Amino acid sequence: MIPVFRAFLLALGGLSASASVVHAQSADFPSKPITIVVGYPAGGGPDIGARMLGEKLAARMGQPVIVENRPGVSGMIGASSVARAPADGYTLLFAPNTFLIASHVLPKGTNVRLDVLEDFTPVVAPSKGAMVLVAHPSLGVRNAKELVALLKKQPGLAYATPGSGSPMHIAGELFKKSAGVDMLHVPYKGVAPAIADVLGGHVKITYASIGVVAQHVAAGRLVALGMAEKERSPLMPELPTLAEQGYPNTATGAWYGVFAPKGTPPAVVEKLNSEFNAALRLPDVAAKLKQQWEVPLGGSPEDLARMARAEYDNYGKIVKEFNISAD
Repeated sequence: MIPVFRAFLLALGGLSASASVVHAQSADFPSKPITIVVGYPAGGGPDIGARMLGEKLAARMGQPVIVENRPGVSGMIGASSVARAPADGYTLLFAPNTFLIASHVLPKGTNVRLDVLEDFTPVVAPSKGAMVLVAHPSLGVRNAKELVALLKKQPGLAYATPGSGSPMHIAGELFKKSAGVDMLHVPYKGVAPAIADVLGGHVKITYASIGVVAQHVAAGRLVALGMAEKERSPLMPELPTLAEQGYPNTATGAWYGVFAPKGTPPAVVEKLNSEFNAALRLPDVAAKLKQQWEVPLGGSPEDLARMARAEYDNYGKIVKEFNISAD
């Protein structure tokens, strides 16, 4: 037999054997517990969503689903651990879209080496929330237009955020540019202290996820001025977007994604995607998400890949334009 042809047949046989192994592994998946890593502390939005869906996945797939919290460095400690895990579908990342921002804004000396697009395989986008611009009632404004009119008279009013480089910081800079106004950015160490100071009237303006401020808006402790989204949210459909009020290019978006390590077999990704989507169609899941001020998304891995790429590129441009960096 011609040596080159013989080598080709041997290589073909090797590929066939490898494909058979992958197929067998995929057909048996899952055969052991699955771990969902959350890069934030227990009790927060990502943790609640991961645990709720993990419970449904465990019931459907016949294997335990363990949620493991690995907080630190804006969620990147947990993300890095998943990127380094075996690409077999048994270790997943449940992350807000903010992890697409982190790599743009973290200081260069940070010990996290991670390519958020290349080091992961998208699985599914479970749900989305919404970002809202709110003000303390004492400011006397009821919508974004009234806020802009006030800022024209009183430039430099402060707005609070959970920290430099956060989505709320980015939302504030986009609004300033679109409206042609000046606001002073006041970063806090987290959502809770920022909201507490706005509720106390110490800082009059902030951006927050709808779930954080909805109860305060309903009670009259805060005034919702506009939705920082591309379209109105079904969670608060009466509130117009900032773009509707004349301030385009101010949408930030808030959603969650499930990612597997790069190289996870397509059949395993497809199985996980199918099971997540089935869980998201359950009426009690939709009800629980609504309680958390989230709406189900779902869709294909390709849908999540497109969302991630678009947001990563967009945030990269914004961070560079406004010279934004994390604390």
